Amino acid sequence: MFIDGVFSGGGIKGFALVGALEEVEKQGLVFKRVAGTSAGSIIAALVAAGYSSQQIYKLFEELDLKMFMDTGKSLIPFGLLKWFLFFWRMGLYKGNQLEKWLTEVLAQKGLRTFADLPPKTLRVIASDLTNGQMLILPDDLPKYGVNPDTFPIARAIRMSCGIPYFFEPVKLKTSNGVNVIVDGGVLSNFPMWLFDQEHVSKRRPVLGIKLTSNISELQKNNVNNPINLLEALFETMMTAHDARYISRKIVKDIIFIPTEGISGIKFELSKKEKEKLMELGRESAATFLKKWSY
Repeated sequence: MFIDGVFSGGGIKGFALVGALEEVEKQGLVFKRVAGTSAGSIIAALVAAGYSSQQIYKLFEELDLKMFMDTGKSLIPFGLLKWFLFFWRMGLYKGNQLEKWLTEVLAQKGLRTFADLPPKTLRVIASDLTNGQMLILPDDLPKYGVNPDTFPIARAIRMSCGIPYFFEPVKLKTSNGVNVIVDGGVLSNFPMWLFDQEHVSKRRPVLGIKLTSNISELQKNNVNNPINLLEALFETMMTAHDARYISRKIVKDIIFIPTEGISGIKFELSKKEKEKLMELGRESAATFLKKWSY
């Protein structure tokens, strides 16, 4: 049976999305159209490319995640360099290796630009800081004077994964200048609403996979110091918009994977930690799918 799917952001915790995907496949469910943000955009792109959950896990298992922490060559000690990069380039890591890897794995399935996919098959979210607005890729590219048919899918995913301060922002050259683009999670970390718009008809069941507990089970943020304030600020940015939509409508169609307390930027995950996240995704999905009425 064909369904549409949405994958949430969550950084390295995205391994849990792969585990959930495995259970979805066991039920004979096949994604026809997909959407995602940040880590979810990577999974969505690989699914759209035709990779199975086992193939995706194999790709991740063979990958040295630390290679994505690319600072470039410099004679400056990293302790000092990271602050230079933080203030001058607005990010500790370039993100070039992530885009390069994505380009290679998508090319193995014959995908390079959005012209290689049927319309609406894959959509991802990024945040345009220059204009202060959400960017839906590839849908919004014509507004920037950019042809979606020639735009690299890997570039779009890199934009969606641009965790603020961790990765350098992507600079999108347009007909009107240069726009600074960062992680889509800043504005919508779980874009399930993409399949509930007037111009996008709901043709089949939509299943969401979200890397948090159910909204009703989330703990309150304790804001007692500047660090707490910063953490709560990012948490609110990433959840408030989507929580309003979820609370109104679609909880019954979402697999919630409780990953609170797990860092999304721990790129030194051991094989055991990767498998633990996978199993968390499997368990959450298996429990949900037993009672999902689609």
